[in-house]
Amino acid sequence: MIKCHLARLMGERKMKVMDVARETGLNRNTVTLLYKENAQRVDFETIEKLCDLFECEVGELFEKQ
Repeated sequence: MIKCHLARLMGERKMKVMDVARETGLNRNTVTLLYKENAQRVDFETIEKLCDLFECEVGELFEKQ
C-alpha cells in the first residue's frame, strides 16, 4: 500500500486544499483525492508540482507501507 503524506505536509504549513490548488495549478479535486488518500493514480507532473511546492523529495510525499 502507498501512503500519501500530503495532509501532514499541508498541516505543517497550515495550508488548505484551495491554497495548494492555487499555488500548483492542480485541479482542486486532484488535491482533495490525494489529501484524503483516495487517488487511484497520480501523474508525474502532479508529483513534481507538489514536491516543488513543499520543497521535498518524492519519498517524503509518498511512502510504501
